[in-house]
Amino acid sequence: MNCSLCAAYLALKNNVKSQGVQIPYCVGCRPRGKQCALLKKRCPRLLKSEIKFCFECTDFPCAPLKTIDKRYRSRYHMSMIENLNTIKQVGIERFLAEQEQKWKCSKCGQTISCHNGLCFICDLEKLKAKKQKTRWEETDKMRQSCSPH
Repeated sequence: MNCSLCAAYLALKNNVKSQGVQIPYCVGCRPRGKQCALLKKRCPRLLKSEIKFCFECTDFPCAPLKTIDKRYRSRYHMSMIENLNTIKQVGIERFLAEQEQKWKCSKCGQTISCHNGLCFICDLEKLKAKKQKTRWEETDKMRQSCSPH
């Protein structure tokens, strides 16, 4: 997971609670010196810090990662496995630079969230109005207009 795309990370970065949006805050796993929160509990190699990225594992992609990947592909327009393969091929710096461009708000240039397709600057009113803060709109029209390029 690229933490900079996460709704909880973007909420913290943009201090949306002070603007009336109730959403959890998170600084990310790696910035806290932690392994992936999504998989760590299920993976002894991550738990023991034997690997830094899942692609370093002989079991890559394992069943728990495939499950999370399927959910993220269907709900959040991104693939954990594709991300990991890209990091393996081009390195973390280039991956992050490509992600920054891919998930850039066309209006203000800030990052849009993979969890809901919203810019936490330009779309703050939409975010406030959403019941489920970490879900994309259900209509195809909204998905197409919010999808990253």
